Amino acid sequence: MSMPTSMLDLDRFRATPLQHDPFDFLCVPGFVKREHLEALHRDYPKVDKPGSIPLGVFPQGPAFDALIEELRGEAVCQAFSEKFGLDLSRYPTMFTARGMCRATDGKIHPDSASKIVTVLIYMNPPWEASGGRLRVLRSPNLEDYAAEVPPDEGTLLCFRRSDTSWHGHHSFEGRRRAVQMNWVRNSVYIWHEQWRHRVGAWLKNRKGAAPVHY
Repeated sequence: MSMPTSMLDLDRFRATPLQHDPFDFLCVPGFVKREHLEALHRDYPKVDKPGSIPLGVFPQGPAFDALIEELRGEAVCQAFSEKFGLDLSRYPTMFTARGMCRATDGKIHPDSASKIVTVLIYMNPPWEASGGRLRVLRSPNLEDYAAEVPPDEGTLLCFRRSDTSWHGHHSFEGRRRAVQMNWVRNSVYIWHEQWRHRVGAWLKNRKGAAPVHY
């Protein structure tokens, strides 16, 4: 029986140097292998609401399930632990997905103190809009940036969370897909965030949006 093919290019990840200006981060275009992108677009959660949505709220297919299973795996944890010099195996992981961006999204923030490492994997066609490109910031000023990352399909951006891990983007409204994985300090935070996002998704449906079919 043949082993399943990895969707992730961990060799490319390992070969990409960790940047330290203005905080520990790296960007890896092609982190998701090109041959898997078509299936992942097809099986991506059918998120038609803005905000971060817990997995399982919207329908998703088997290719996306396989991506999440691989991201949860030991090989990914080891690669990220080595890159950031942390033993991430001690911490639980949390996953959310985004499908739509509001004009008000992208405000500058450093991420919650309960997060240790943030991982973003973008799943969009080649990005032409000027808005929606995440900026790695040296200060809470959107023009004071060290890097700008278009959310192109298969691109990874990850960083070590700190009180100064500022990031944000110029306004964009429309479809903008991103999988977010976080290593977090405890499972209580995951429960709280999953509950908060689920309630938020339910309230958005109650305000006149089309009903969600599970």
